[in-house]
Amino acid sequence: MSAEQSLPQRRLGPGGPDVPVLSLGSWNTWDRMEFDDAVSLIARAAELGCAFFDVAHYNMGPHAENASTDLIFGRAVREAGLARADWLYCGKLWLWDYPATGFTQQLETSLERVGVERADMVVVGDYIGELDVERVVTDVAEQIEAGRFTTWGVNNWRYRDLRAAIDIARERSLVPPSFAQLKYGLVRRSMAEGRYYAPLFESGELALQASDVFEGGILVGKLRPDRKIGADVGGIRERITASYGEVRRLADSFGATPAQLGIAFCLANPATANVLVGVSRAAQLEDNAGAVALLERIGAPELRRAVAGLWLDREVAADGTW
Repeated sequence: MSAEQSLPQRRLGPGGPDVPVLSLGSWNTWDRMEFDDAVSLIARAAELGCAFFDVAHYNMGPHAENASTDLIFGRAVREAGLARADWLYCGKLWLWDYPATGFTQQLETSLERVGVERADMVVVGDYIGELDVERVVTDVAEQIEAGRFTTWGVNNWRYRDLRAAIDIARERSLVPPSFAQLKYGLVRRSMAEGRYYAPLFESGELALQASDVFEGGILVGKLRPDRKIGADVGGIRERITASYGEVRRLADSFGATPAQLGIAFCLANPATANVLVGVSRAAQLEDNAGAVALLERIGAPELRRAVAGLWLDREVAADGTW
């Protein structure tokens, strides 16, 4: 893809902005590369039309790494010369210590670390146990009213809580969640395509942001990841590792890479507004961007038929319960 071409955009749910189909995460990315490489990568993302960054302060719960990745990103995006209007920033609100550590405190800290006054959107993270949904919706509304962001989504929420959040927001004339960031890809499809979430996507009530598409790198050939990766919902990781040979074979048959196949699969679902990837090298970004051309060349029906046998989490609960 040349510098003159931009990746296509899709709407991030009702009331949400148009966003590029590819965005870059921050977990184990910006803190794993040389600073000059981070600057170059951000500049190239802008050239490709995918300057959409999911940036979190990893200081809580399972993510209590106290990483510097968000600090590095803030410095790098300024060094890359991007004006704030030239890039999209999706922040994170954690529920691990909520409400003891409230959303105002979290956002003030996160925004200060990145060095900006506001985010464009936030994702309210996943959780264990019961959730006071009404309080979350109310607290999110307060942050929107304060001008800290305009759009919000949820991360791997249980369906009943998401449905309640949408209903509560509508009843109280507040902003409902417009997208769901779900683990979704070649091997994990039950939540995004199951009988709970899929109707929300089909009705237009919600858009899908695909995350953990490569299962921590396993589906692009890193069969023994040397870093912390996402949760293994349903305990199917051994089967996922064993499936890589078939992923590689199918990618080769299409003249593509495994990464391109994985991203193209997500984009073949019209519910998918955006695919969130972890990129720490310029070559990875260029490769991932090639997924768009692959999908255009093969077409969604043919691609989905070819990879039908890779769906491995059919027995995992589709409503988000573990």
